[in-house]
Amino acid sequence: MSWQGKTVGYAITGSHCTFEEVMPVIQRFVDEGAKVIPIISNTVLTTDTRFGSSQSWQKQLKDITGNDIISTIVEAEPLGPSQMLDVLVIAPLTGNSMSKLANAMTDSPVLMAAKAQLRNGRPLLLAISTNDGLGLNAANIAKLLVAKNIFFVPFGQDNPLKKPNSLVANMELIPEAAYEAMQGKQLQPMIVERKTL
Repeated sequence: MSWQGKTVGYAITGSHCTFEEVMPVIQRFVDEGAKVIPIISNTVLTTDTRFGSSQSWQKQLKDITGNDIISTIVEAEPLGPSQMLDVLVIAPLTGNSMSKLANAMTDSPVLMAAKAQLRNGRPLLLAISTNDGLGLNAANIAKLLVAKNIFFVPFGQDNPLKKPNSLVANMELIPEAAYEAMQGKQLQPMIVERKTL
């Protein structure tokens, strides 16, 4: 699988505990020849947590990709007319951003990038990380599952005993899922064991 000559949009929303897991994935895209355009949500832009400061994560993104970060809606909007992205990955995708995406709300750079990508009929790949995937957000997952040009990184319950509604994607499968999405296919199986107990 070669990413030579491909442009990957890589968008991150505020599942801060997952950032460390996805940085090697972004590096893999770059190592395999992709041009990676980083995009971050407002939460990622402004929030420091026990998992690291906003500035440190932004620095990692810039260092890995070698590209400026898209961090405003105004910066994200031209992704539509330019038809720049072969695939747009949102990983991690929080339940909050997922609910907005499923209900056509566009109030962050990541959601604007998603809208721009879908406008062009190009693949959008979602790697969910949400504590209520089997709760109130189950309806939004269902909406997105049947939407045209939207694909999922295989996901499962990460802690079924202590957090029975929580669903998290297997982030290691992002490149494979993205490659399949560019062929118009969903990587299977989509529901996988994801326990981290």
